Parts: sequence; C-alpha cells; structure tokens
Amino acid sequence: MLTKKTVRLRSLLALLTALGLLPIALIGAWGIRAAIDQQQQQFEVSMLNLSRALASAVDAELESAVDTLQTLSYNQALVYGELESFYKVAAETARSKPEWVSVVLTDGNGNLIFKTSHHFGAVDTRVNDPESLMRVISDREPLVGKTVKGPRGEIAFPVRVPVIENGRLTYVLSAAIKPTRILEFLQRQQMPPDWVVSIHDAANLRVARSKDHEQTVGTGLSPTLAALLAKGRNEGSGVTRTLDGVDVLTAFARTTRHGWTVVVGAPDAYFKQALIGNLALYAAVIAVSFAACLAFAFFIARRIVGAIGGLQSQALQLVHSEPVQARPSFIEEVNEVSTVLESASNERRTFEQERERLLASLNKALGNAEEAGHAKDNFLAVLGHELRNPLAPMVAALDLMDVRHEPANLRERQIMRRQVEHMKRLVDDLLDVSRITRGKLEIRHAPVDLVPVIEQAVESLQHAVARRGRGIDVALPEAAWVTGDEARLVQVVTNLLNNALHFDPDGEISIGVVQDESKHETNIIIRDEGAGMLPETVSQVFEPFYQAPQSLARSSGGLGLGLAIVRSIVELHGGQVAAVSEGPGQGSEFRVTLPSIDAPREEPVDDQPSGAVRPRRILVVDDNTDAAEMLASLLKLQGHEVSIAHDARSALALVGEFLPDIAFLDIGLPDIDGFALAGMMRSRLPGWQGKLIALTGYGQEGDKERAAQAGFDLHLTKPVDADTVFAAAG
Repeated sequence: MLTKKTVRLRSLLALLTALGLLPIALIGAWGIRAAIDQQQQQFEVSMLNLSRALASAVDAELESAVDTLQTLSYNQALVYGELESFYKVAAETARSKPEWVSVVLTDGNGNLIFKTSHHFGAVDTRVNDPESLMRVISDREPLVGKTVKGPRGEIAFPVRVPVIENGRLTYVLSAAIKPTRILEFLQRQQMPPDWVVSIHDAANLRVARSKDHEQTVGTGLSPTLAALLAKGRNEGSGVTRTLDGVDVLTAFARTTRHGWTVVVGAPDAYFKQALIGNLALYAAVIAVSFAACLAFAFFIARRIVGAIGGLQSQALQLVHSEPVQARPSFIEEVNEVSTVLESASNERRTFEQERERLLASLNKALGNAEEAGHAKDNFLAVLGHELRNPLAPMVAALDLMDVRHEPANLRERQIMRRQVEHMKRLVDDLLDVSRITRGKLEIRHAPVDLVPVIEQAVESLQHAVARRGRGIDVALPEAAWVTGDEARLVQVVTNLLNNALHFDPDGEISIGVVQDESKHETNIIIRDEGAGMLPETVSQVFEPFYQAPQSLARSSGGLGLGLAIVRSIVELHGGQVAAVSEGPGQGSEFRVTLPSIDAPREEPVDDQPSGAVRPRRILVVDDNTDAAEMLASLLKLQGHEVSIAHDARSALALVGEFLPDIAFLDIGLPDIDGFALAGMMRSRLPGWQGKLIALTGYGQEGDKERAAQAGFDLHLTKPVDADTVFAAAG
C-alpha cells in the first residue's frame, strides 16, 4: 500500500519549462526566422544559377545532335538521291553513337523512307511523334520533339533537321536519341546526393532524372511543379513537392533554343545545415537561459530518472514473466503506473497458467487426432488388402469358368460376379474417400473424348442392365472433347449410372451429352424415372456417407460414397456436378458440367493386327493357395507354362531352375515381402530380363510408387479380371 506524499509529474514539468524553455523559445524564434529568410534567398540565387548553367549545357548537347544531323544531311549520297547508299552511312553513324536508337529519313511530305533500326526497304510507315515532324516540315527549322515510347518499347526523343535544296524541302532527317544521353550528362554533375535534378522536354515530359530515372522517364510534371512552370517565365524558383512526396526548394530555367526545362530541387535539410552558423550566434543567449534552470533541472531530473528507472525494472520483470511488486515514488503518475504493472503481472501469471493448461490439452488432442489419422490410414490399407485377397480367387474362378464356356450354374455365377463386383466397388470407394480427405487423389490431365468414356461406363454395367431387362437410352454426339483423366471420368459416369440403376430398377434411364459452345462447356446428363428426392436430400446427396432415407431392408445398398467421389473427381477436373428432382416418385437428373476443348490433332495409328499369344514360362507367387491356383489355371488356358510358389523361399528355389519369362508376385508374403523378393530375383539371375508384375491387395499410390522403385514393371491391384491378366502376360 503506497502512503508516501506525492506530487504530480505535470507540475514538475511545467515548472521546468517555465524556468528554462520560455526565454529560449522567444529568443530562438526571432533568430531562426531571420536566418531562414536570409539563407532561403541565398539558396534561391545559387540554385537558379545552377539551373541556368545546366540549361545551357543541355542546349549544347541538343545542338551537338542537330549539328551531327546537319553534317550528315550534306552527304553526297543523299544529295544525289542514292538512298540505299545513304542508308549505310546513316546506319554507321547510328552505330557510332550508342545513345542513338536509329536515324530516320522521311520525304518532304513526312512519308517514311527508312529507319536504320530496320533493314533498308522494310515496310514500316510508323513515325514516332508525328507532330514534331509536321512542325519541321512547316517551319523548316531544326526541332527537338517530345519523349515517346517506340514500337519496341524503347523511350527516346527525336532530333529533326530539314534538308533543303534550292529552296525546296526535300527530306527531313531525324535521330531518335535515348534519354540515357541526357542522364549521363546529369550523372557527370557534382551535386549533393539528395538533390534532385530533372530535365523536361518542350512538352514537359521528363527526359532524365537524377533519382529513379527508369521509373520516371517519359512521365509528366508533378502538380506543384506544373503550377510553378505555368506562370510562363523562362526561369524562377519556389517550393514544390517531388514525386517522392518531399517538399523542396525548386529552381528552374528553360533552354533558349529548344524550350527544354532544367529543374533543380534541394530538400529542407540543406536549410538546416546552412543555419548552423547562425545558430552559434544565439548560443550565448541560450546558455544564459539554460544556466538559470540547470541547477534545479538537475535535481528534478535525477529524481524523475530514479522513478523511471524503477518502472523500467518492473517492466523488465513483467517481460520475463517474473513477479512484479509496486515501488513507492514521490511522483503520483509513477505510483499509478507501478500499481498497474503489479496488477498486470498478476493477471499475466494467471493467463499463462491457463494458457499452459489449454496448450497441453490441445497438444494432447492433436497427438490423439494424428494417431487416429495414422491408425485410420493403416486400417484402410489393411482392410483393402484383406478384402481384396479373398476376392481375387473368386474373380479368377469366375473368369476361368467363363473362359472355359462352362454352361453349368450360369445364373449362380452371374449372381456371384455381381456381388463380387459390388464388394470391389465398396472397397474402392472407401480407399478413394480416404485419398480425397488427405488430398492424395491424383488426376492425369490429357485430351479425353467423352463418347468412349460413356460407352465404357455403360459396357461395364452390362450385367446389371441385362438383369433389369431394359437397356439404357444413350444419345451421344460424334465426339465431345475435354481435358482430364479418362479412367476417373469413366468412374464418374459409372457411379452415376449405378445410382440410377439402384433407385430406378424398372423405369427408363437415359444418358446423353450436350455441348454448349457459347459457354465452352460440355454437359453429361443422366435421367431416371425412379424414387426421386426430397429438397433436403438434393442438398446433401453429394456429402460423404449420406444416404437418402430408406427402409430397413436397404434395397439400394451402398455406403453413401459414390456421389461424394463423383463430386470430388469432377471438381478436380475444374467442373461441377448438380442434382435435380421434382420430388419423391418423380425421378432424378444428374448433370456433370466440364470445360470443353477443341479436338486434338489425330496421330497416325498402326492398324497391323497383333499376332497370336506366344507361350511363356510364368511364375506365380502367392501365399493364398486359391488365388495362386486360379491365376495359374487362367494362364494355362492361354497356353503358358506356369509354376506356383506360396512363399519367397520356394520362389527363389524355383527361379534358377525354371527361369520364368514373367513373374506374378504377391507383396504380403509370409516370410519375405514381395519388394525384397523382386530384388533377390534380379540379383540371383544376372542379366535376366524377365517381367516382374506386382499382384497385391495393397493398391494405394504409395504402394505403386514403392513397387516401381523395387523394380516391378507393372502393379496390379486385386481382384484382377481375366482380360487384365491376359494383357499383362501378353
């Protein structure tokens, strides 16, 4: 608790100001005012002299260019009209002067004859700054035009001289000169570094500037400088504001021959430097005033500094999260601040304790979420593997019976195939949703014709379509090209058709492609006459795991992932998907909109028929006995010689003796994984060029990349149909 008697800080400061600063302010104000007036007049005179000298030098530079052109105009080739010869002379003159962009020759009517920046005879009728050319033709006097940007982006100003023979204007000879010529002239001047000098042409366009030349060349006057020059005088001075927003004392002078303007600006800092000498005159007066309050100020200052030092110590303790206690002082404001610092320290400690508790809780939650994410990814990978492994021999067995054309149990086989394909789609949907949520779903972008995409999707559902006894109405143009991933687009159409088949087992289902050339869009439209949807269902139908309300029988089945995958794939293609329904029992319409592209140029196709299947020696390695035997049976039907191994050691024992042309390797083997087995096979058979195919239930992108790194030529994800197996072994 602070009980010591205090005095307000403002009272002490008021007393100190009254004793010391008032007489200093009165005396100093008078002296500074007089010095400013005097020094400003001197600066104006010196800056005006400098601007005159620079204007004369600029005039000389311009006259030098005029003289060079006039000398060139006396060349005999021009006198005798030998223009091509004169072009070479002019071009050589331009090359000898780095600042000259080109030499231009026009006739007496202003028609362009040649530019040395182009080859002789080039068709180019453009003349930069035609106004100055017309003035030379009218006045028959040399002229310097305005600064303009040429067709190649170079900024230059023209110097023009008339060529007169026997009193008749025959030609106008011009030189386009870069502003760097004037800039180099400026850079040679010895001026203080923060003075600004700019040179403007007769049109008041900036030709050169001692600062930021590249950014300002070709620009006009600042508003304040324009107002100063608008008074119509050939020279003068005043205060203007630069392009950098700095107020400067400005002097200007115009050249006598060509109307160019040289502007010199000096910042206020120079006035302050010039005033240092005058301020010394006032030092004695200031010292007398200061001495009167020095003794008292020293005493007061030491007390104030001590109090402020205490506050600084408390502030440092607060910064370092150390406890802060209020310290008594004779200054009331210091006591108030000290009390506030103590209160802030207490509150900060409370907040930090709460923050540490919340941070620990957050870190724990993040750790749990990360572990859950890894567990989910591992679970999905294992789930996909474990579900695909038993599906593989089932698909192979069904393919084997189909290839053998066995008539027995045809209906039962069809039922089994439908259910296996349904199971495979569920697994693929789960893994696709996992990729989508992690942003790992990859899309290959290439020109794709939607017509074969839709045909493939319809063909893939032939079993379901045949079962319903009614086909799908298809209306397609000759071609409809978009950019995208053909396999993923087939997946989109297949999922939408599957959805229609589930919810409309008996009605009419149609699919068509409509192209909107005005919007450069292509629409895939799928309609059904099935169950229809409520408005709330339409708004949620593309959400993951969402399913429309249905009976406990769940006749439509599925996990509610197909349409969510459709939306993600379409959006990765830069498109949109939408659903429309007039209500329950009124059917539904799904519309996929994709950006259209022009048809790509056709590449020559080799139409030579492929030869018959060549028998090969094939090794099948899989710890799933059923899967290995079914795959071997399929391959034997094509005439291949097949050996089977159920673990890596057995496979290595067979390799040297059997020397397979192709090896189908499962990855999840019981003793050594398929990646290591592939490397051992390559190392034990030096020079062996056999084909290695990974056939596994692990089908994520990381698994495919690892297979490629391990030396596999192909990665197949179980279950694989017979056509894919035959193609891989071909």
